[in-house]
Parts: sequence; structure tokens; C-alpha cells
Amino acid sequence: MTTEEKVGQLIQPFGWQAYDHRDGKIELTDSFKEQVKRGGVGALYGTLRADPWTGVTLETGLSPAEGADAVNEIQRYAIENSRLGIPLLIGEECSHGHMAIGGTVYPVPLVIGSSWNVDLYREMCRAVAKETRAQGGAVTYSPVLDVVRDPRWGRTEECFGEDPYLIGEMAVAAVEGMQGQSLASEDSVAVTLKHYVGYGSSEGGRNAGPVHMGWRELLEVDLHPFRKAVEAGAASIMPAYNEIDGVPCTVNKKLLDDILVGEWGFDGMIITDCGAIDMLAAGHDIAEDGQEAAARSLEAGIDMEMSGEMFGKHLLNAAAAGKLNLEALDRAARRVLTLKFRLGLFEQPYGNARLAGELIGSEEHRKLARQLAAEGAVLLKNEGAALPLSADDCGVIAVIGPNADNGYNQLGDYTSPQPAGRVATVLAGLQARFADEPGRVLYAPGCRIRGEDREGFPFALETAAKADTIVMVVGGSSARDFGEGTIDLRTGASLVTGDSWNDMDCGEGIDRLSLRLSGVQLELIQEIHKLGKKLIVVYVNGRPIAEPWIDERADAILEAWYPGQEGGHAIADLLFGDANPSGRLTISIPKHVGQLPVFYNGKRSRGKRYLEADSRPQYPFGFGLSYTEYRYDNLKVSTGVIGTDGEATVTVDVTNAGERAGSEVVQLYISDRASAYTRPERELKGFRKIELAPGETKTVAFRVGAAELEYVGENYERVVEPGAFRILVGGSSVETLEAELLVEKEAGR
Repeated sequence: MTTEEKVGQLIQPFGWQAYDHRDGKIELTDSFKEQVKRGGVGALYGTLRADPWTGVTLETGLSPAEGADAVNEIQRYAIENSRLGIPLLIGEECSHGHMAIGGTVYPVPLVIGSSWNVDLYREMCRAVAKETRAQGGAVTYSPVLDVVRDPRWGRTEECFGEDPYLIGEMAVAAVEGMQGQSLASEDSVAVTLKHYVGYGSSEGGRNAGPVHMGWRELLEVDLHPFRKAVEAGAASIMPAYNEIDGVPCTVNKKLLDDILVGEWGFDGMIITDCGAIDMLAAGHDIAEDGQEAAARSLEAGIDMEMSGEMFGKHLLNAAAAGKLNLEALDRAARRVLTLKFRLGLFEQPYGNARLAGELIGSEEHRKLARQLAAEGAVLLKNEGAALPLSADDCGVIAVIGPNADNGYNQLGDYTSPQPAGRVATVLAGLQARFADEPGRVLYAPGCRIRGEDREGFPFALETAAKADTIVMVVGGSSARDFGEGTIDLRTGASLVTGDSWNDMDCGEGIDRLSLRLSGVQLELIQEIHKLGKKLIVVYVNGRPIAEPWIDERADAILEAWYPGQEGGHAIADLLFGDANPSGRLTISIPKHVGQLPVFYNGKRSRGKRYLEADSRPQYPFGFGLSYTEYRYDNLKVSTGVIGTDGEATVTVDVTNAGERAGSEVVQLYISDRASAYTRPERELKGFRKIELAPGETKTVAFRVGAAELEYVGENYERVVEPGAFRILVGGSSVETLEAELLVEKEAGR
């Protein structure tokens, strides 16, 4: 290969700019054709992506079958018109579904984490891989494995939560589900783990801000999910934008070379995030110019650049000037080509238009999305058994709030345009339940997510006054401007105008000072509450909400996060008891933003209270209510004493003591009583989600050995220290039974 061809393999331009779609025809652009002929392109990013950022709309975008045809045309041209005939790597966004027109939109990862259902998530990942590969996509930029420490961060919704163990279990499921038995399979795609590393611990919760973290915490917490995913065989990884201790992750040789490749044995591809190399010279300011930034990132271990702009502009010039490490260039090109061989692209680089048309957005996948949305919703409050509602007794229902009938507001960020009626809102879900009684469900938007407009209050109050039960659907929005127009707050009617209202208060780059409801939503709820009707609050949002007034006064609170395209049906199922809430929090919800950080696995020395209030969250990690009651009994440890390389079996009996079938999340925590270096007060080290019929008892077993007891000790090496450990098992991080386990040093050690 020539130097230009090697550099070309490292360049990934924006795929949606490689073609024009007009009058049902796909034509490749002249600029793309010229780049192929020069050998200057090795991959494409977001060829099938559609959203306001790309500018691809329902009108200009591609149907599932057309998407496969477009990829095939692109691949065919690249193979037939380049000297070496190397196929392109087609990379797509798949955080909660393939981000292409028609792709199934699953709940965001925060919902998936809250489901605690690893098997169901693995099944979802298989479905997403099938949809993506059918269109010719071969690699996905997911899962997001960031550990959230400040939920004011706009990308909280993209994460599984605040606990590294749970995130690690989800990470393994994503690798197994997406990559399948073989990367070369027609229903598998390569995962890209992101964002490596510390991205969820940025200063002030500001996107891509500096991370202030000790090396021991980095090894124990933020690196843990990535290590688990690499051990599971992850094929690609993406460094984060942020810096740690003054070194941006994009050029951090200790992270990219020493740990990732050297210690963990990672043999896949390393790709930057979009614009990350440019940040080195214009943001982090550790490089004089773009050429130095490009050369340094390549030498540090980067193999491919998303967008390809800096590599494309500077690597060949750096080589001509003798400023490019040619061994690093060979390494990067080799890794990219190796991934293409592993994916079987040299044998089969094409999509399957027929299969794409049949598979993408299928009924089977919609059912899976609905189940995940139901299992990931968390019942936070249920005063006086306000839920479930009874169709015979609930009377007329008023569905009120800015998220009651806004489809895009329940999908989250990284979402493609949706045709009318495809997303089931909460209003649509309840209307479907009472399809034969149209007068049973009333609707008023009341207000928008953001802004001070109260002109919808009178109509909302008038509507609520006619009802017996009020369901307030409030929260946040990660919807970018899809040009959908706006809503007439005075009537609830859609207004298709040239001026659409952007309600976005969450999502990438949308970080907040507060965790309160935006705009005048709380004021609307307070006015509705004065009517004295049963008040059910449903949160649809991408980060925790801290509203003490609602916590105190609502009859019931259901946290649905962004539940995806079938969320409205799932929420209706939960409100009426067709599904029993089984979601449990994977992120602590504070009483006040001033408590942050408030994650459950903090150090013992962090203090107990502030002047104004204690430091405990409003709703702790692992918490969630059900329509039944679960009882824990007979916690036992198989042996009271083990060696540092031994193991014990922990068992507990869990009984459904209520009258409804349900699923309980049994959680195992470990607490080291004394250690050479400070430890968290407790850490999650196991969980099981089990189904129980009324009156049924199941015995749940956990293995406790070195993996559960070790930590990063002297010289930053993993060690199991002799001493006493508390074994804690229960239904949340604060409601547990307790037993003891003593670890002794083996003779001769």
C-alpha cells in the first residue's frame, strides 16, 4: 500500500454527504467519487443517519430498503474504482436503535439500566444488529459505558447509571448481543465502546469538561465496564473528549497503549469522537496546529478519525515533512483492515434490501421495545395504592402536560425523524385502552417544557375539572428541531407553522444548573392540584428530577425516563396494572441539586449532612416500588471463613407476599469493614431479576469470590485483603439483610 492509501484507511467522512437522493434515485456525489479514486477514504460515518444535525429528513432520507441500496451502490463504487478494491467500513449510531429512518426506537439506556434485565437487553442488541447489518452497517458507536457522577450532564440519558458493576454487566450483554457468534455473520455488527474514559465525571456536569479523579478511582470505577467489555471481545473503542490530570484521552498513551492494549490485550480498532483531534489544538491547546494534533493522536494509538477532517488534511503533509511516525501509520492501517476482514467485508460488503424492508421496524421489535419500556419504568411513590387504576373506577381521565402527546419528547437524543402516528405517546396509549369510550380520556398540554408561557393554563384547568383522575405527563425534552411546528396551548391542537418551538433541555451539549422541572411545569401541577382530584405524575425525561413539592403531594409518581416509540403503550400498561412496575433506580435522585454528587457508592468519610438538610437522596440507588410486596428471609453464607483465593455461596429466600405476580430485583452488596486504602461504604457486586407468583418463594444464590472482594490496593494492583466483610442482600441499596464473611490469609502467604 502507498502512504496515501494507508492514510485513506484511517479517514471516515460523513456518509450522508456521499450521495444525493432525489426523485427516488440515489446518485453518488462527485466529491465522494474523487476521494475514492485517490484511495482517500476507508470508512463512512452515519451513511444512514437522519436527524436535524445531518439535515436528512423523511422527505430526503432513505427507506429501509433504499438505505441498503445506497450502501450497496457506495460499496460497489469503492471496490470497483479504487486501486486495491478495499470495501468501506460503514459506521452507524445505535445507542437505542439504529438511527435510520424506519429503525425501531427503543428506550434510552437509562431505561435499560433501570430494567436490570441483562438478558432482555442482549435480545434488544441482537435486534438492533440485525436491523443495522441488513442495511449494510457494520459497526455501531455504542454502547455508552460512562459512569454518571453529575446528572446535570445532558448525556445522562445515554448511560446505564452510576454503578460500574451494573454498567459492566450491560456492557458484556451489548458485546454478546451486537457481535453475536461471529462478526462476519449477516446479523452482527462490531461495537464501539465509548467514551473511554471518565466522561461522566466532568467538572460541573459540563459536557467534555476536565475530569478530576484519582488513578485508583479511575481503575476501580470508570475503567471497570470497559475492561469487562474488552474481555468479552469488543471490536472497537472510542476515547472521550475530556482530559484527565491534564492529558486529553485522545492522546493518553497510558490509557490507549499501556492499559487498553498492554494490560487488557485489546486487539481492535481505536476511533476518535467527532472533532476530538481538532480539540487538541483548539480547546485543550496541547498542540500548536492541526498537523501536530493529527500526528500526536496517531502516535498515541488512534487508528481512525470520525469525520476524517484532521487526518485528511494533515497526515500526508506530516509524512512529507518527516513528522509522521510511519510505524504508527502501519499499525493503524493494519488494525482497520483487520476489523474489515473480521467483519467479512471482503467477502460480503453489501446490505440486503429485501431483508431490510421486512426486518426493520418489525412487529417483533416493537413488542421488545414495549417490554423494555415497561420493565425500565420506576414507580417512585404510590400513596394509598393510588395505582394501578381500575377502568371501572377511575372515571374520566385528564391527560395533561407538555409530554402527554409529544412523540419526539419520549424518544431521547440520537433519534431519526418519525412519520406521524408511529410513536405511541401516553395520550395515545390511554386512548387506545378506551377506544370504545372516546369521552373517557381528555387532553390538554397546559404549557411547554421551557418558557414562561401560561396561556394554556385555563384550558388545562378546565379539562382537569371535567375529570375524576388526572395524569400529569411532565419532564424534559431531548428532541432537536425536527420542524414539526408547535402546539396550540389553548386547545391542544397541532400547529404546523414555519416556526417550531425548541423545548430541548437535555441531550448532548445541553447541561443544566438545576434538576428542577424546566419552565412553568411545576406551577401548572400546583394549579391542577388545587382541584383536589387524584393526581398521578408521570415523568418523561433524560435525567433525574428533584422536585420536593411533587414528592410530597402527588398521589403516585412514575419515572418513565425516555421510553421510546412504544412508551405510551407501556406506560398505559403500568398505570392500569397490566404490567407490574419492576424498574429500579440505577441513579440516585437527590432532594436538591446542592447535594450533588449523591451517588450511593461514595466513601464513608464524605459526611452526613448539610446545614439545611441531610445528604441522603430522595430516592436511593436500587429503589423502586411494586404493586406487590416482597419479603427477604434466611440470608446465609455457605461458609463463614474463606481464603483470599476462595469463594462462598450466598443464598437468600425471596417471597412475593402480595396478591399480584411481579418481578423483583435482588441486589447483592459488599462492604469491606477495614482496608489499607479507603473503600466505598458498599458496592453492588451481583443482582438477579426474578419473577414471582403471589405467595411464591424462590431461593436466590450469588457467588462471592476474588472478583467480588478485590480492590485496587498497593502499587495500583488488584488484591483481596484478609479481613471482615459485610454481605448485604435486599431490594435496594438501603434496605438489606446482613451477614458476615471473614477472609483469611492462606498459610505460607
